[in-house]
Amino acid sequence: MKGFGFAFGLFSVVGFLLWTPLTGLETLHLGRCVIAVNLQAIQKEFSEIRDSVPPDRCCFLRHLVRFYLDRVFKFYRTPDYHILRKTSSLANSFLIIKKDLSVCHSRMACHCGEEAMEKYNHVLNHFTELELRAAVVKALGEVGILLRWMEEMI
Repeated sequence: MKGFGFAFGLFSVVGFLLWTPLTGLETLHLGRCVIAVNLQAIQKEFSEIRDSVPPDRCCFLRHLVRFYLDRVFKFYRTPDYHILRKTSSLANSFLIIKKDLSVCHSRMACHCGEEAMEKYNHVLNHFTELELRAAVVKALGEVGILLRWMEEMI
């Protein structure tokens, strides 16, 4: 019976490894945790949102930065002091961006159209559908996509 359990486990792992590339999933090694993530799909969805709001980028970014400060960084908890310091540093960078975007907004140089608000509400609704801890971790995982998007605007 033990041999069957081992064989089944081995079969499952091999099946997963063969199945993963076919579905577009990538295997991420996060310490002792290994997960499968469809990064291409996440990037594609974020790019579609980004591309659909070019005239309202300032507004959309202002809302996303505020979202990360109010709902993500504020509730992120980890026992790893090093990660907590890095997250705090990232949040401080977002505070600087928020300040600069607020100045633009107050000078009416940061247009907020209906489309940008719809896209932001879509992000917000997706976040609130999840359990808070899972939503925060997911949002932190997607901050890299936001940073790449900001780089493209340079």
